[in-house]
Amino acid sequence: MDIERVISEMTLDEKVNLLVGIGTPGEFGNPPSRVRGAAGETREIKRLGIPSTVHADGPAGLRIEKNATAFPVAVMIASTWNREIARKVGEAMGEEAKEYGVDFLLAPGMNIHRNPLCGRNFEYYSEDPLLTGEMAASFVEGVQSQGVGACLKHFAGNEQETNRYTVDTIISERALREIYLKGFEIAVKKAKPWTVMSAYNKLNGYHASQNEWLLTKVLKEEWGFEGFVMSDWYAGDSAFQQIKAGNDLIMPGESQQRYPERKRDIEEIKEALEKGLITEEIINERVRRILKVLTNTISFKKYSHSDKPDFEKNAKISYEAASEGVVLLKNERVLPLYKGAKIAVFGTGQIETFKGGLGSGNTNPKYVVNILEGFRKRGLKIDEELAAKYEEKVKEMREEKYKPTEAFGTWLFPKLPEDWFDEKGLEEIAERNDTGIVVITRSSSEGIDRALGEGHPLPYANWVKDKEALSQVIPYSYYYLTEDEKNLIKKVSEAFRTKGKKVVALLNVGGVIEIASWRDLVDGILLLWQPGQEAGYVAADVCSGKINPSGKLPITFPMDYKDVPSWTYPGEPKENPERVVYEEDIYVGYRYYDTFGKEVAYEFGFGLSYTEFKYRDLRIEKKDETLQVEFEVKNVGNYPGKEVAQVYIKAPKGKIDKPYQELKGFEKTHLLNPGESQKIKIEIPLKSLASFDGKDWLLERGKYLVRIGSSSRDIKLTEIIEIEEENKYSVFD
Repeated sequence: MDIERVISEMTLDEKVNLLVGIGTPGEFGNPPSRVRGAAGETREIKRLGIPSTVHADGPAGLRIEKNATAFPVAVMIASTWNREIARKVGEAMGEEAKEYGVDFLLAPGMNIHRNPLCGRNFEYYSEDPLLTGEMAASFVEGVQSQGVGACLKHFAGNEQETNRYTVDTIISERALREIYLKGFEIAVKKAKPWTVMSAYNKLNGYHASQNEWLLTKVLKEEWGFEGFVMSDWYAGDSAFQQIKAGNDLIMPGESQQRYPERKRDIEEIKEALEKGLITEEIINERVRRILKVLTNTISFKKYSHSDKPDFEKNAKISYEAASEGVVLLKNERVLPLYKGAKIAVFGTGQIETFKGGLGSGNTNPKYVVNILEGFRKRGLKIDEELAAKYEEKVKEMREEKYKPTEAFGTWLFPKLPEDWFDEKGLEEIAERNDTGIVVITRSSSEGIDRALGEGHPLPYANWVKDKEALSQVIPYSYYYLTEDEKNLIKKVSEAFRTKGKKVVALLNVGGVIEIASWRDLVDGILLLWQPGQEAGYVAADVCSGKINPSGKLPITFPMDYKDVPSWTYPGEPKENPERVVYEEDIYVGYRYYDTFGKEVAYEFGFGLSYTEFKYRDLRIEKKDETLQVEFEVKNVGNYPGKEVAQVYIKAPKGKIDKPYQELKGFEKTHLLNPGESQKIKIEIPLKSLASFDGKDWLLERGKYLVRIGSSSRDIKLTEIIEIEEENKYSVFD
């Protein structure tokens, strides 16, 4: 397509129509999408050969009405610390989108884990921008290798669901550039995504979708982003202000359908043109950006999609990704289970296992293997009498007191009680089994943040009408364990340990929960996350030793919620937040805990293995504006395994305050057999050691300590390198 010729032939109406989607398919009287369940479509301009394109959600798998593979949630993908895994998952999602006729996959989510209570943390990668950016870049490359556009979201400062449409997020420019924008910058520059989605929230006084500094100056001019920006669904409060600021496409369009007090988006833009508030040159530039991308889509190329993705292949990729993302948090000679061990599995989550979270991150797979089913099919010797009791009890509770209810556009399942065993019954179970496994589950959703726990207020959600339904469902998102969960762990622990037997906690969760107060009651803790449709197989294979866990934490587990640095979350006033100030500035996650010497339950980067690794032979060389870091990792244990080697750098004291240390590089080994070694080579740009000084990136002179380790607090090798001269880098570099 000759884009300039097409623009010259377009009428003004056609240009404006291209900038506004058709409205939410299947809602407000709109026809359904040609791909049922897709989130939106752009408008066709038939006479010029410009097709409509289909946009669908997809952080953990394509979200449409038809079946699609359920992959592990993003926080679990980040726990793999494996770029190749992220790319494979992206390829698989891209293939499914392509074969169903979807042009744009609305993923990955890249917001920072500022606070454990964010309802969408399961959709986001990490508290660290480097890990976020690297994993996202690989995922984007995978998706786009299939001819489907990826979409980085939500740009930017969208770290909470509370009042997400209107809350004004106040962030210093330094914190923005070093933490909240850095992951986006890495992904934009490395992977060249076709699209970026602007966020709902305001950023320093302006809606993100109407923030010219963010969308035009930083994203397009400084970073050189060549794709187009689309709004989040019904974001902002002015169509023409969005277009003027650099938001190229308004989605889903027809905003007046949700907000009747508004004019039609198309009419508002045309009126602004007539009044001189926006120019046709700006309109042309927005059209140009959209057309450059649209010419790459499967709709433009008239791809004949099969509606038959390769589910068998993609199920294997989902399993592989989950198997590398499981994190072993504690292991006192209990895992892997010895062959033939008799296992008693407790917790309703063994049956109602969470594959992922809710909202736009949900999926519709053909099947989900729950934990109980996975243990059975993998041949583990589970206590079938106990399993049958759980199956009967869960069925009975769901049919009677704890029936699911339809609310907020989905089916909600009230949290089931866990503590319904008498002491004698538990003693009998402990007598006939070797190991007790207690399953703890947690979910969360787009649209509402998590709650702390019993006795704490429900999260604010002004769109929720049915408070009673909310109060029954929200315990599934609690940060703290419920009393009956704690009682179950305590009783199982006492029954098994009295007989000299061990207990494992299996955490099927989408984010951080409190662990420190009860972890001494168990001998092992396995963080299964929300691992997608192969959940039960992965749980069984890690417990049996078929999989050696190699996941590492992409987020810190604090000792208690009161230790979390984002004390202003979710903003003021508490009952209906209008403004949230990121007063902790750059001190997010481990940057805060390490700098201020806070004890944590499990540090950033932490994860145990069934084997042991030794680090040696560190060599560092400054070369061509980079640090060349080389060292060797050797498996000195008894099991084959993979290790995640992490590079942290501690800067000298200078003009600008710096965190104690920051992650600057990482690499996951291949599977190392006992006695096998691998040389690791990591290249770190010197610019990445610089801090933002208000105008430029400043690399200060002095001695920098390079710290190599298996977590942020388990450092194996160190070496000092000296930067002899101060250097400045432009934001355009």
